[in-house]
Amino acid sequence: MTKKSFVTTALSIMALVSACSSDKPPKPEFDESSIETSVMTRTNEPVNIIHPRTSTDEKLVELGKKLYFEPRLSRSGFISCNSCHNLSIGGSDNLKTSIGHKWQKGPINAPTVLNSSMNIAQFWNGRAKDLKEQAAEQIANPGEMAYPHELAVAGLQTIPGYRKDFRDVFGSDRINIEKISKAIAAFEETQVTPNSRFDNWLKGDDNALTKEELEGYKLFKTSGCTTCHNGESLGGNSYRKMGLVEPYKTPNPAKGVETITGKVTDRFIFKVPTLRNVQLTYPYFHDGEAQTLGQAVEIMGRIQLGRTFSPQENAQIVAFLKTLTGDQPKIVLPILPPSADDTPRHNPFE
Repeated sequence: MTKKSFVTTALSIMALVSACSSDKPPKPEFDESSIETSVMTRTNEPVNIIHPRTSTDEKLVELGKKLYFEPRLSRSGFISCNSCHNLSIGGSDNLKTSIGHKWQKGPINAPTVLNSSMNIAQFWNGRAKDLKEQAAEQIANPGEMAYPHELAVAGLQTIPGYRKDFRDVFGSDRINIEKISKAIAAFEETQVTPNSRFDNWLKGDDNALTKEELEGYKLFKTSGCTTCHNGESLGGNSYRKMGLVEPYKTPNPAKGVETITGKVTDRFIFKVPTLRNVQLTYPYFHDGEAQTLGQAVEIMGRIQLGRTFSPQENAQIVAFLKTLTGDQPKIVLPILPPSADDTPRHNPFE
């Protein structure tokens, strides 16, 4: 299936169930009654508990971790996956747009890698169907790591430590981009953040949230936010138009899914971002224009829902959103194998 047909098919499916496909603000798809404290009722919430992910192939994951932190997969020898998806700061880089090869200004805000395995597709416009495809694209992308696959592979092939690692994992020391991207994806799939305070509330802990946070969650539901932000990841599982009620104005040139399908009707349709760990992943939106959660809530309420939240309501929703920060990955930094004499030396200033 081509990237265009993959995104088009996904959009078609979502259009059948999407309340956002009309010109009216989305209506809540759930019971708007008062929040209950009974454990039995919490299984009916539009948000689900997030669970840890485990792998049956620890060697593959460990190799993927090395490659995730490996700057020699970039033309400069300086940029790694972790450069833009920094696991120390919520899996993103806290910049409006990322910095690419030769200090290029990236075209779009870097989404978090945390919980990204739950996404319907990867990138804001969904052009990669999974994490494996996404990892391979970023290595060769001239605006990101800028290293043609054949050169990236040839460089790793000269490193004895990597030849051993690939032989241990794949049964052969022959390295290729398929194996590289498969290993990176396997590592990324383990980067899940369970046990947020909101998850604890969903599990039945009545003391997990404050009154303000519960009021914020109630507003989040009754205002229609869960039409798009639902499920385990509170997003990532659908495409929506940004600027449903009021046009969104931005200097950023990104057109969303239109770039893939070529259809003007798909302009400003983006994959809905996850709200997990959202307190850590500022700035917000595809263009990074919203610097704070309060600004993001105000803008989304206005352009998506046709609603102006009062300062108190805004603060309540923000308080709820901050309860979505889960356990952050505990990473022991990998020791990368040293280059051999014939390993190409990188010059980031060329």
